[in-house]
Amino acid sequence: MVQSSSGPTFTPLVVVELTSDAKREAVEWLLSRIRDQQQAGGAELLVEQLAPAVGAQEKENPNVFVVGASRQRLLSGAEEVGLFKEFSDGSMRTFTCSNKHNFRDFEGDGDSFLSMAECQFIIKHELDTLRAKDETHVPGYAQVKLYPGKSIVRRLQSKGILIQMFPLHEKEELKRLSFSWYKRVKLSFQPLDDIRHYYGEGLAFYFGFLEYFTFALAPMALIGVPYYLFDWEDYDKYVLFAVFNLIWCTVILEFWKRCSASLAYRWGTLSRKKAFEEPRPGFHGVLGFNPVTGREEPLYPNAKRHLRIYLVSLPFVLLCLYLSLYVMMVYFQMEGWALNVHDEEPTFWTGVLLFIPSVIYAVVIEVMNLIYRYAAEFLTEWENHRLESSYQNHLVLKVLVFNFFNCFASLFYIAFAMQDMVLLRQSLATLLITSQILNQFMEAFLPYWLQRRRNKKMIHKVQRRRTLEDREFPLAEQVRLEAEMSTYLGTFDDYLEQFLLFGYVSLFSCVYPLAAVLVLLNNVTEVYSDAFKMCRVFKRPFSDPAANIGVWQLAFEAMSVIAVVTNFALIGLSPQVKAYFPESDTQLILWTVAIEHGLLAFKFILTFLIPDVPKHIQIKLSRLEFQSLEALKKKVEQRLLDASPAL
Repeated sequence: MVQSSSGPTFTPLVVVELTSDAKREAVEWLLSRIRDQQQAGGAELLVEQLAPAVGAQEKENPNVFVVGASRQRLLSGAEEVGLFKEFSDGSMRTFTCSNKHNFRDFEGDGDSFLSMAECQFIIKHELDTLRAKDETHVPGYAQVKLYPGKSIVRRLQSKGILIQMFPLHEKEELKRLSFSWYKRVKLSFQPLDDIRHYYGEGLAFYFGFLEYFTFALAPMALIGVPYYLFDWEDYDKYVLFAVFNLIWCTVILEFWKRCSASLAYRWGTLSRKKAFEEPRPGFHGVLGFNPVTGREEPLYPNAKRHLRIYLVSLPFVLLCLYLSLYVMMVYFQMEGWALNVHDEEPTFWTGVLLFIPSVIYAVVIEVMNLIYRYAAEFLTEWENHRLESSYQNHLVLKVLVFNFFNCFASLFYIAFAMQDMVLLRQSLATLLITSQILNQFMEAFLPYWLQRRRNKKMIHKVQRRRTLEDREFPLAEQVRLEAEMSTYLGTFDDYLEQFLLFGYVSLFSCVYPLAAVLVLLNNVTEVYSDAFKMCRVFKRPFSDPAANIGVWQLAFEAMSVIAVVTNFALIGLSPQVKAYFPESDTQLILWTVAIEHGLLAFKFILTFLIPDVPKHIQIKLSRLEFQSLEALKKKVEQRLLDASPAL
């Protein structure tokens, strides 16, 4: 607890860190705006400067502040952000202060009604919506202009005055979550409700999808193991596995949407209306009038943005695809050379040499993906998108196109140009195994090792500290320890990895049935490594009230459509299918395309027939809507009755 200069003690929830050389006028101005009453344009929050840590040195940043709020302020904030909570009848409804006692678990003054993650999300919302009034610039920074009605915090972030803003961990709750999540190796479901309670819906949906995808791989793995053992060299029999693949990749995505809707309803985000998006911190433009908000703000012409996209970004992406194609050709040359060496004098070492080109190519693919990711982020930032959602959509599109081409182009070439199923199996196995080893190293071991090094001095300072949750620390020590932790950059890379693994399984696993087994094992370790990172390596991220996995649902569905085409093309190449058309390849192609189109039509019909939202949830949502309309009707009638005597 921290004693506020304005009066009562409060629980620190969010840390705000400014640059150590920030001008005193700017710091005092920001603090006053955070503390001011809402009627005066402030956030009406509690904020105090962090006290020096034990053994603090002069180089420690003095401009670190902890932010909290009174219980009543948090409840009014919950109403402002449209938070959904469980009503007394078990339904999820938008919280309002006027009928707060009708919500389940609301007791007394609502001290434990809101979770810590919800409180932190409310505070972040209040800080983000602090708006400039009549200030023309940030005090002490004449060059940092302010525009009436625009977010102060986002402006300070974009100019580098505000370094970071992050929510604090709750040590006891984190300890309990860690124990139930990753400290015990067990065959059971993840504690998704606890994850959602601590980290918010956005992260809970990722782990929910990871769990669902892992369980969905089980049938593929169970069929793949005997298929691998008994039909390993008999490639004529991969047709049945390809047919199963077609059905599997369609059905699991449709049932995931139903599972996702059930989770969203349970967590109260299914009916949540999307909040009005503020411009991104990095967005810039010429001051103008926004016809939607009625405020003056920076505006950037769409035509100029489109020119940047089509004249710079698109050619750059095409150039990168060409370079990827060139690297693939080099790989095939290396593959041919290794094969010639092995054919001339077969030995154990020349047999090992056959796998070297694929391993090198797999490593090069991962390096190229990483370099391209940075280039894509730079380009998307340069395109100057006003909204975060637009920025994310363009970034996802750029990254997915390149990653898909870079990872799968060689497999498509081997399958349909070379028609070499032995080489396809070998390349798929090598690419899959190598990429999984590299990903586990980059995602689990490396971040933890870097974090340990970064905290080395701090560890000595708190007497051989092992983990954040092992013992109690003074608030100043905890804040500075967490400030040094890595920042979690969101679920983008995690979903991208699952997207590529889904591609390996759905596209070509019929020629390498163990692909599903390898991905299944990878995902089991992924659950524990990701859980470990969230609890031990990264700062706590702010809660994200998501209703689904967003644009990634479309990405996975697009991959499933490509999987239908690919698997049926592989079926068309099988010897037993070719035997039906011994004299005409044209007839084979026509029949293959016709049936493949029929299967695609069946897939879309199946998508239409399986409702995205389960029937019982649809009924509950309709009932809530009906009750809301009835309540509104009664309210209007009561108002008319109250007004009638006066008439």
